[in-house]
Amino acid sequence: MNILPNSFEARDVAYHFHGYTNARTHEAKGPMVIETGKGIRVFDNTGKSYIEAMAGLWSVAVGFDEQRLVDAAAQQMAKLPFYHNFSHKSHGPAIDLAERLIGIAPVPMSKVFYTNSGSEANDTILKMLWYRSNAMGQPQKKKIISRLGGYHGVTIAAASMTGLPNNHRSFDLPIEGVLHTTCPYYWRDGRDGESEEDFATRCAEDLDAMIKAEGPDTIAAFIAEPIMGAGGVVVPPATYWTKIQAVLAKYDIILVADEVICGFGRTGKMFGSETLGITPDVITMSKQITSSYFPFAAIMVNDRFYQPIADESERIGVLGHGFTAGGHPVGAAVALENLNIIEERGLVEQAAEVGGHLLRRLNEMTAHPLVAEARGRGLLAAIEIVPPKESDTIFAPGELGGRLNALMSENGVISRNMVDALAFCPPLIITQAEVDEMLGIVTKSLDQLASELGSKGTA
Repeated sequence: MNILPNSFEARDVAYHFHGYTNARTHEAKGPMVIETGKGIRVFDNTGKSYIEAMAGLWSVAVGFDEQRLVDAAAQQMAKLPFYHNFSHKSHGPAIDLAERLIGIAPVPMSKVFYTNSGSEANDTILKMLWYRSNAMGQPQKKKIISRLGGYHGVTIAAASMTGLPNNHRSFDLPIEGVLHTTCPYYWRDGRDGESEEDFATRCAEDLDAMIKAEGPDTIAAFIAEPIMGAGGVVVPPATYWTKIQAVLAKYDIILVADEVICGFGRTGKMFGSETLGITPDVITMSKQITSSYFPFAAIMVNDRFYQPIADESERIGVLGHGFTAGGHPVGAAVALENLNIIEERGLVEQAAEVGGHLLRRLNEMTAHPLVAEARGRGLLAAIEIVPPKESDTIFAPGELGGRLNALMSENGVISRNMVDALAFCPPLIITQAEVDEMLGIVTKSLDQLASELGSKGTA
């Protein structure tokens, strides 16, 4: 990239410190500057168009130019631009949204607590678990089990629950009391001759063994995404969740469903817990709750979880936790209108229908020499990239995925590679014709990479 003096790119490099970026590479390369959006597309500051196959960061349900969300934000900004929910204060949008969320919950829930991000929400859940255990006279019951490859955020506690090495390296994480059990990534971790059913059994047995080794009376909760996102769009085997929940029930362990990516229609149901047959005690929500037009998140808890916390707040005199902007009136108003749009336009059902088409097309791509597997539910999917069989070159993990991702970007599709898995999580408004257009660019990019590797593609 030729970075011109005083350009957006030059000023970004000069003044902007990015997350999830190699800082030194960024200093040399500079950013892609996105300037506008329309529907499923975004446009950079040169006018180049991209299909946003990641919905931003797994999060823009209704597209990048939904005027109703803009209007909802403006109207609330004019009426009440900010208020908090400390010390018995509240406001209409927060009350309306809490009632709405409880009404659409996949299982009976009791209360909603607001935060600003999924990371803060999961951090809050761990604090609440500790608080709850103390309230119940179980001070030893403080550990939480997550999964290798899971993603739960970047605050100190949430990053500890995240099971990805780069979220721990040089941060001195994970903190004590956060454990990681087997990742249900059958394509990668299934043993020779092991069926998916047997693999699911092994995952449950591994969890059971960890609980026994640590002491069942020390485990407060198990947290997991219904379908893993940043870990590679990992869809667990069919019986996985049935077996996992049986283990948790045996030891009376709280189940936290992290629905930050899966929630609000992404998997073809309103919540991923419905798609996967999960009965959680706590649900984490963010991203698509406002289509990320406004930073906003929430946790939803059942009465089993809530009542001991309420009792402890009475004993102490206050629940000493909260966020200045938690339940922000503008964010809550945007969330309510976003949910209206999702329901009025049938976007959950559209995600199921168009997502079925997406997965069929991705499965057809497994005929390509570089594609080993396709997987997904609804509009959350991935393909796994491997070297051509005839190649004797050793590629570093993520090398092929990164090269394909770069080619796709050059050709007009923004995706994301998690090591060598390429993710597809487009806005819920995407049509079958737009899916075909997107995958045509993916096929072109695969063939280009195959050509670079000296293999024959399938263009």
